[in-house]
Amino acid sequence: MLGQLCHQAGIDAIVLERRSRKHVLSRIRAGVLEQGFVDLLQEAKVATRMDTEGYPHDGTVISFEDMEVRVDFRKHTGTSVMVYGQTEVTRDLYEARDQTGGLTLHDVDEVELGNAALDGDEGCTVSFTHDGQRKTIECDYIAGCDGFHGPSRRAIPAEKRKEFERVYPFGWLGILSETPPAHHELIYANSERGFALCSMRNERLSRYYLQAPLTDRVEDWSDDAFWAELKRRIPSRIAETLVTGPSIEKSIAPLRGFVCEPMQYGRLFLAGDAAHIVPPTGAKGLNTAASDIHYLFEALKARYQERDAAAMGGYSERALARVWKTQRFSWWMTKLLHRFPDTDPYELRIQRAEIEHLATVESAQQTMAINYVGLPY
Repeated sequence: MLGQLCHQAGIDAIVLERRSRKHVLSRIRAGVLEQGFVDLLQEAKVATRMDTEGYPHDGTVISFEDMEVRVDFRKHTGTSVMVYGQTEVTRDLYEARDQTGGLTLHDVDEVELGNAALDGDEGCTVSFTHDGQRKTIECDYIAGCDGFHGPSRRAIPAEKRKEFERVYPFGWLGILSETPPAHHELIYANSERGFALCSMRNERLSRYYLQAPLTDRVEDWSDDAFWAELKRRIPSRIAETLVTGPSIEKSIAPLRGFVCEPMQYGRLFLAGDAAHIVPPTGAKGLNTAASDIHYLFEALKARYQERDAAAMGGYSERALARVWKTQRFSWWMTKLLHRFPDTDPYELRIQRAEIEHLATVESAQQTMAINYVGLPY
């Protein structure tokens, strides 16, 4: 995304990718896009297919056992979210980059950042192995969009960064199936057996999740066992009409929250999972990465088009202000909808009371809607 935006602004950028293009396009990832992300895709001129094939959602359903609450996004915010898979976004960005002739190197390994120059005034370097050869790129800035396990964050000296983490005692077991979705909007379910989510990619492709112990393995769950458990956790009226079928992808993801401060060190700028991770409950992971790119791109435009070098220095503060708000919302959604190992009758009553509050107080619905569709950049 950053590469495509930079091209639109006449800024040269090289993309280094650890895996093959085929592998990148095979990954099943997020599918709910905030309005800000939709606007960013339009600014990057890669929104045509999303506009025709995406599914705007004007609300979502939250249930506690058989009690259902619909939160109307359009009513409370005047906008909606877009259901359009991250894999499809990536495909669109690849095709756009092919057309521009932008340089993307795949299967890059052994990446090292020129630490000595990251906080200097003379630019910086990235060294890596590609096609069996050791290569080095000299550049003005480095955008570390390389995930939690990449080398970018580790290039910031440990004494210069502070890391915050919350590990949750469960994961999400997810499947993808070529079946019609259970409902025309997402359903977040809190049941006595744990959390469940009914999501979708399109009219014939559905994504479902179950809260599962961290000790579970994918092999422990047959398709039949998954469908049976899902029906126990979602509202009965939805379970009665649920269409099941063979899974075409199945995985378990642990849940955690993580933030690294600051998100920049000299000429290195962290974005996305390299700097922060959220539990997926609030659909904020991909979207917060997109807001990082917005802030970084705005700084780069000011640097190159307006010759304002000072603009780069404000990136971390601007990005983190929004990051912590999305962390809060994801934490709130996770606490509201999951059964924790230490959940007692008191906590259950609090969860029920919170959802009843959501059902009856317009301002509570508005607060959730504002956060879900995406805080302004």
